[in-house]
Amino acid sequence: MSKLSLQTLEKTASNYHELMVPALFVARAEQVADQANIKPGDRVLDVACGTGVLTRVAAERTGDNELAAGLDVNPGMLAVAENLSPGIDWREGAAEELPWDDHSFDVVVSQFGLMFFEDKPRALREMNRVLKSGGRLVVAVFDSLENNPGYKAMVEILADIAGEDVAQALRFPFSLGDPDELKSLCKKSGLDSAEIITHNNNVRFPDARTMVLADVKGWFPLAGITLDDQEIDEAADRLTSTLSEFIMDDGSVEFPMPAHFISATKT
Repeated sequence: MSKLSLQTLEKTASNYHELMVPALFVARAEQVADQANIKPGDRVLDVACGTGVLTRVAAERTGDNELAAGLDVNPGMLAVAENLSPGIDWREGAAEELPWDDHSFDVVVSQFGLMFFEDKPRALREMNRVLKSGGRLVVAVFDSLENNPGYKAMVEILADIAGEDVAQALRFPFSLGDPDELKSLCKKSGLDSAEIITHNNNVRFPDARTMVLADVKGWFPLAGITLDDQEIDEAADRLTSTLSEFIMDDGSVEFPMPAHFISATKT
């Protein structure tokens, strides 16, 4: 990521916020906040905050932007987040080394970032470290690709059109979809009492082309992947055909996209 200019990172983050966030993350942010039982007066940290959709929900529930903090490794994401909500404490940094003291927060949340962390057990231990006694931790990850008909289809289509490297980049966000693996990870991280809770929500894109563009413009540039217009057009057309049973009357595409929540309380 360091090889990309800040301008490129910000443009990619803006595309991510416009194309991907409404479909995948807005409803989930409310769900994570519900699971974490964020209340007025809580101090809340959102790890891997991206453009801040969950951080802003947390801030609204605490009643004060100054009680919410968001951390991300990507300065482009943080630039978009800060532009949208300048009163929140936005920090650049890694989940494996949180820049806060022990017992700093009542709630720590993270939405679909854990699979990207280099040292996942260390990141979870860091989240637990900055929690106060009795504090709540909720970390959301996507279920496996086999349980996600929309992205399973897109992975297969992009593998055929653009090659296995592109398909593998799209598979990666679903790499923590096994609940047993998550339980093992929690135990390795010292979260012995953590629960794994599965939520079976649907997601909706305005159309199949927007679904393709969300990754092509909002995620692939970070992985050094580009698709040309012909590849994008073919992927969108084939995805529309393959997902015909999930195409609504207005042309939008809606399909199941379950997620697992790691939920724990610090003793």
